[in-house]
Amino acid sequence: MRGRDLRLPRELRGELKRPLGLLIRGEPRETMDALRRFVEERAAGILISVGDVTSRNIIRAGLPLKVAVIDNRVMREEVEPWFPKGWREFHVRNPAGTIRGEVWDVLEEAINLNKGAVVIVEGEEDLLTLPVIALAPIGSVVVYGQPREGIVVVEVTEERKRWTLEFLERMERGGGG
Repeated sequence: MRGRDLRLPRELRGELKRPLGLLIRGEPRETMDALRRFVEERAAGILISVGDVTSRNIIRAGLPLKVAVIDNRVMREEVEPWFPKGWREFHVRNPAGTIRGEVWDVLEEAINLNKGAVVIVEGEEDLLTLPVIALAPIGSVVVYGQPREGIVVVEVTEERKRWTLEFLERMERGGGG
């Protein structure tokens, strides 16, 4: 998958509508309290978020976020760029419904930094949850938003990585634009 542009075919979209991990329902205060407990109980890996609202809520809650993958859009509406001072900034292009081959190296570099990193996506970041899970160290926690419901918390395990890599193999080659 690395280095190849992938496109999500229509027949696989339904599989991604289901949460890839634990769905925590509620308002941000409730979901962040639950996430704090989840992270404290596991404390093994790093915390990574995908999505603007989720990333911002994690930072506001004071949780130890290491990598945020954002596109400066919320529900398809542009929002003001933001991220903590001192974080390393990466930029990547990734059209909707795709995972561009070049994204892998950028995500890997951000994940392997020893300080906070923000990956700003021109296009859409939703599908980048998949390479983030594939690249994150075992024991890490990946969080993304489930619109109008709450957040999804994915504990990175060998089993979750295997499912993710198998799903990525089923995506169509090309289409990165």
